[in-house]
Amino acid sequence: MHVGMSAWGLFAALVLAMLAIDLAFDARERRIAEGAAPRAPQSLRAAALWSAAWIGLGLLFGLVVLALSDAQAMVTYYTAYVLEKSLSVDNLFVFALIFTELTIPAAYQRRVLYWRILGALVTRGLLIAGGIYLLALFRWAIYPLAVLVLFAAVRLLFGEQKERKVVTAACAACGSWVARFIPVTPVMRGGSFWIRRNGRLMATPLLIALIIIELSDVVFSLDSIPAVLAITRDPFIVYTSNVFAMLGLRSLYFLLAGAIERFHALRYALGAILVFVSAKMLLSGIIDIPSWLSLAVILVILSVTVALSFGGQTDHA
Repeated sequence: MHVGMSAWGLFAALVLAMLAIDLAFDARERRIAEGAAPRAPQSLRAAALWSAAWIGLGLLFGLVVLALSDAQAMVTYYTAYVLEKSLSVDNLFVFALIFTELTIPAAYQRRVLYWRILGALVTRGLLIAGGIYLLALFRWAIYPLAVLVLFAAVRLLFGEQKERKVVTAACAACGSWVARFIPVTPVMRGGSFWIRRNGRLMATPLLIALIIIELSDVVFSLDSIPAVLAITRDPFIVYTSNVFAMLGLRSLYFLLAGAIERFHALRYALGAILVFVSAKMLLSGIIDIPSWLSLAVILVILSVTVALSFGGQTDHA
């Protein structure tokens, strides 16, 4: 699929417009909360509406891909979007752990996640461009990437929880190399990332949380981006599906914050999906698995796992 600058411009305009609206809503919420005790930055209803809006926008963009190319490109986009969305949900557990470890009030978590999105737009773009370039330069690189994806699947299915290891390592880093370059204060000062104390600029726990989340996003990208490159190597589809899957994650976090534990069974679904994707990569020179079949497999795995998760909760109750 070859698109011009106009298509990239349309995508950028949609993303920037939604981010501007989201930022305005966030500023309004902070003004309402000003002078009051810290509280959750948005209601459950608002989180549900924003989640629906981001998911709806991501799905509607598939029609833009259809208009720019054909039905096969649209199905490929939806496959990459659903894959990336399902893998990115695993980040919710990381967010919860980081905010708990650093005792970040709910009122300021939204601000951290907003700036995380802006950073991820750049880092994901660089990693995707690097992955596509690597595969174009060395066709055999698909096999090491497949092994990387398979390793991620094994870790999800049988290993320790990566979330706890990421948070522990990152927090240890905060007490070592981060503190060497940035003076850190344990005191929160509203929603500020920095405070000035005795003429000295110091980082607050809010900035430390942002640094850890950005680092963890890079770690997760090493699993998710090779998996999406197994679906397609078209830069427009890979990047747009990746961004739309990532953008709605903040509101989804607040929507599911009270029920995250219920979705721990999802890690087994993600592991199974990664096993399938790894097989697709390893067999790419022998069997061509169409995008519609990949999409069907991913949706079936997710549907069965979610049904089992909710069914298990109901039986336990």
